[in-house]
Amino acid sequence: MNRLLPLLIGAIGVLLLATLMLVILPAWQLRTSEPPAPLKPYTVQQLQGRDQYVANGCLYCHSQQPRSSGQTLFDTARGWGRASTPGDYFYDSPHLLGTMRTGPDLFNVAARMKSRDWHLTHLYQPRAIFDWSLMPSYPYMFELKAQLEPGDVLVRLPESLQPEGKHVVARQEALDLVEYLLALDRTYATTSQELDKRDRGYDRRPGETLMDSGAQ
Repeated sequence: MNRLLPLLIGAIGVLLLATLMLVILPAWQLRTSEPPAPLKPYTVQQLQGRDQYVANGCLYCHSQQPRSSGQTLFDTARGWGRASTPGDYFYDSPHLLGTMRTGPDLFNVAARMKSRDWHLTHLYQPRAIFDWSLMPSYPYMFELKAQLEPGDVLVRLPESLQPEGKHVVARQEALDLVEYLLALDRTYATTSQELDKRDRGYDRRPGETLMDSGAQ
């Protein structure tokens, strides 16, 4: 019993310290964050696509947080864009940073892949584009039709993957998800104030280049 009180006090102290360092101080630091002028709120369809992104587990294999210049495998060199800042996530609640990269970072996927047709084909059968892809296909987001109807969005496929006598048509879930992916473009420049809100422990603070930071 004599040992229980110090253990209890220690546990409460650790909990309070963690709350202070991981919740209160970050919230205080980000209290003044505003959305960058080029960043627009999601449309209703994009929000529905964001829900599909979560429901289909995209965030388990894709991140949305490009690394900074001082970290391993600098992401600007990969074409994934500058390091993200708090304001970039102003309209994301909750944010979808992701936890691993089985696939590429998607923070700026719309800047790299602007075609709706490309994304629909990639969702239906990733191997139609990259024969080495590990990404699962999502056939349940599409339907096969013998005859096209007005308003149908046809998925373009190589002849070897085209179902015989059928057309592959995107369901609304696929269209919504692609609309969300096409909204992921944060290639605009950021400010030095926003960059200062990052955890920059890995960054080369002196002499960062404009390419590295995208700062104005």
